[in-house]
Amino acid sequence: MFDNKTSVLLILPQNVVDRARAFAGEATMNFKRSVSLQMVLRAFVDEGLSRHGDRAVLANVARQVEAVRQIRRRAEGQRNEPPTGLRKVSNGSAKVGRR
Repeated sequence: MFDNKTSVLLILPQNVVDRARAFAGEATMNFKRSVSLQMVLRAFVDEGLSRHGDRAVLANVARQVEAVRQIRRRAEGQRNEPPTGLRKVSNGSAKVGRR
């Protein structure tokens, strides 16, 4: 079916997967043939890419970019915080206790 193919791990919110499953169910009833979730997701990606700058697609990408940026900021902030209950001592080691 596809001469040139590759595998992709796609992580989606549950509500998006649920909507795609519902679409697959409707398509199965309309075509009277099995329509898999993979087929639906492949079609969505293909259609989204063929829109060439559609504002809705670009707005969706912008929301995702901002969400990733916020997640990374939170992760960076947590990485820079010292572990709770540890304090530095003069010789550079950490000691458990109150400050």
